[in-house]
Amino acid sequence: MVKKILITGCCGRMGKRIAYYACRENGLEISEAVEAAGHPDIGNNYGDIIGEDGVCAEITNDISSSVKNCDVVIDFTSPSAMLSNLKAAREGRVPIVIGTTGITDEEYKVIESSSKIIPVLFSSNMSIGVNVMYGLAAEAAIALGGDYDIEIVEAHHSMKKDAPSGTAKMLLQKITEAKGVNAEDIAIYGRKGNPGARPKGQICVHAVRGGTIAGEHKIIFAGEDEVIEIIHRAGSRDIFAKGAIRAARYIIDKSPGLYNMQHVIQGV
Repeated sequence: MVKKILITGCCGRMGKRIAYYACRENGLEISEAVEAAGHPDIGNNYGDIIGEDGVCAEITNDISSSVKNCDVVIDFTSPSAMLSNLKAAREGRVPIVIGTTGITDEEYKVIESSSKIIPVLFSSNMSIGVNVMYGLAAEAAIALGGDYDIEIVEAHHSMKKDAPSGTAKMLLQKITEAKGVNAEDIAIYGRKGNPGARPKGQICVHAVRGGTIAGEHKIIFAGEDEVIEIIHRAGSRDIFAKGAIRAARYIIDKSPGLYNMQHVIQGV
């Protein structure tokens, strides 16, 4: 049976790449395309916008009606738009994949509460490689112990609004959980002035913004006379789009709950 996808932020850079891969997946159909109110393409056929003859979906800003004709929602928008889209999915009892970044603790609580009603798959990074990196970061933190200083460096394009990235925050979380410490107690974000000698156990997160960098994350484990680095570089946004499609396939038939890309990778 063909599964129907609703793409929010459908005319954005991520929305279009998700659509591209959805059109090349057997058993998937883009049935609904949603954009923000006032977008110039509202009312147009989405297939014409993305150059796909097989897509016949009118672009709309009425997600409440659109969720009635889909099997899963894929959301890569803004935190405020995500909340509205999540509300519509919850009311329509439709699973949702959320790849929106810059989510606050309060917004995450809404995601958690919604997952008690519908299946919600949330990840700050849909890349399969990055999600493997999370496990490697935790393993290295445990194996290397307290004798290695840890720094996290992330780089993104100049248009990215939040810093540090959600992926950098997740790497920090995975490392501190593995070490059995609270991230808030040991993490700092950048350095300036004369901060003095580096305190033992401190982890600093650095954010670089520039050009069209799709995404780079590096963990530095600096010990005495040696340095170990774990690096992931995104060549394009396509890795996130591919991951989102894989996540959508995974969550369509799941029971209500909060899922992430580790569930997708492990198939549990």
